[in-house]
Amino acid sequence: MPVSHLNINAILQGEAGELLAAGKIDEALAEGEKALATAREAFKIEERHRALVVQALENLAEIKREAGQPEAARPLYEEALDEALKAQLEQPVLAQIRTSLATLLDNLGQAAEAVPVYEQAIKDLEGMTPPDMQTAGQLRNNLALTYKRMDKFALAEQHYLRALEALEGSEGAESEMVASICNNLGGLYYAAGFADQAKDMFEDAMNVRLKLLGPNHRDVAQSHSNMATVQHELGDNEGAQRSYEQALRILETHMPQEAESYEAIGNDYIALLGSIQEDRKAAAFQKRMDKVLAQAKTVA
Repeated sequence: MPVSHLNINAILQGEAGELLAAGKIDEALAEGEKALATAREAFKIEERHRALVVQALENLAEIKREAGQPEAARPLYEEALDEALKAQLEQPVLAQIRTSLATLLDNLGQAAEAVPVYEQAIKDLEGMTPPDMQTAGQLRNNLALTYKRMDKFALAEQHYLRALEALEGSEGAESEMVASICNNLGGLYYAAGFADQAKDMFEDAMNVRLKLLGPNHRDVAQSHSNMATVQHELGDNEGAQRSYEQALRILETHMPQEAESYEAIGNDYIALLGSIQEDRKAAAFQKRMDKVLAQAKTVA
């Protein structure tokens, strides 16, 4: 007896998401495998069910990814994309699969393979009616980070700037994502040796974060730390000290969650003090940092 479209959809939805959320990974995977097998059988009966195979493949890939099996998710995404192209599915479906595959490849450290998938996903998103410029901008940010890791700074800058343009157009100039991209662009300029430009971008990120998040948010602390780094590079050691101190004061209010960041920034602050012969101040802060970290461990 042929399986109805309605029944297949019900199986595809299944209980996998709930099982995964409940930590029942093996059961969630079994549900995903069952859904895929059912969709494949339906496709054998009627070719119009190819789209259900695409959906089942994508669903199972997501389950495997959430279950900590990214290598097993990759061929499922790749098959889903191949089947979606054969079925001539619409751009939103192709964009979604390519986005998932690109981020998976990127997270697996396979940057060279991720790049063309990112680029095609962006093309899909920008070619939709209406275009999804917000998601495209976020993907451009990811792509820029990938290019930066590949030491392709010019391409990274190009995509950061286009991401800013897209997100400022879709979200406005004052959004957390815009602040994040400004921060990332500052990091790129700093790595490329353009400290003045890096400072400008870090300041832009700081201003947006202060307005949106307030003065005591941990992202604001990160901005202060970034400013300290570039101020030291530009020879403004007094400014760098103040920025490090502001970052550390904020992070102390977010312990024990921010213990790792607090220690890393604290060590950078101590190194700065040592470089300008402020040894007593460095020793005093070392004692304070040790005490704060010890207290954080007892709370954790």
